[in-house]
Amino acid sequence: MPYQNLLLEKKDGVALLTVNRPKVLNSLNEEVLDELLHAFEVLDLDRSVRAVVLTGAGEKAFVAGADIAAMADYNVEQALTFAKKGQQLMALIGRVRKPVIAAVNGFALGGGLELALACDFAYASENAKLGLPEVTLGIMPGFGGTQNLPRLVGRYRANELIFLGKVIDAAQAKSWGLVAAVFPPDRLLDEALETARKIAGNGVLGVARAKDAVKSGLDMSIADGMNHEAISFASLFASQDQKEGMTAFVQKRKPAFTGA
Repeated sequence: MPYQNLLLEKKDGVALLTVNRPKVLNSLNEEVLDELLHAFEVLDLDRSVRAVVLTGAGEKAFVAGADIAAMADYNVEQALTFAKKGQQLMALIGRVRKPVIAAVNGFALGGGLELALACDFAYASENAKLGLPEVTLGIMPGFGGTQNLPRLVGRYRANELIFLGKVIDAAQAKSWGLVAAVFPPDRLLDEALETARKIAGNGVLGVARAKDAVKSGLDMSIADGMNHEAISFASLFASQDQKEGMTAFVQKRKPAFTGA
């Protein structure tokens, strides 16, 4: 599928996926959502890809939100379809068996922050601005922000951000645990790609099962989460990756994981 709004590069086990609408600050419309859905489905099945970095084109924005001009005349049914499609994308990113790192290189507002929240973790540039300003437009978050943000930063901080439509800088986002690290703008993408390459060098199945255990465990009791972890841990002992990893450790060499 040729993409009109995305750029996709693959190298050294890492896919770099870029939302490419810099003239409108990479805002999300239905076409962009459809392309992102397709891209993540393809990347999930691509055995050559072991980690994904998601970013936005240009120097101003990761994704500055949903496309307000496209949304302005929606009726209730159209708005529901749009929200469900956005939520479908966020859920898919969570199910993709490879870690997805958001490289937040500027504005991550509304749907843009919700997109970053769907990733496994985020790095931000020092000039990044993050927030859910939907209430200032007379609406509310619709791509999972009211559900994912409280789970990450706690209910009080999430409520303050959502109810005020507040926008925070990268330093505050890091202090809240909203992003894992902050870098100068010219280093952000290199740092995210280097992290992705390190992940790509680890056991493919082990990383995939660990991602699933973390994601699934958030919706389980601690007892059920522990049981899920133990079963996932044990299942890896039927894999070639486990045998290769432990043999390489004993032989003091670098393992060659295949994902089998």
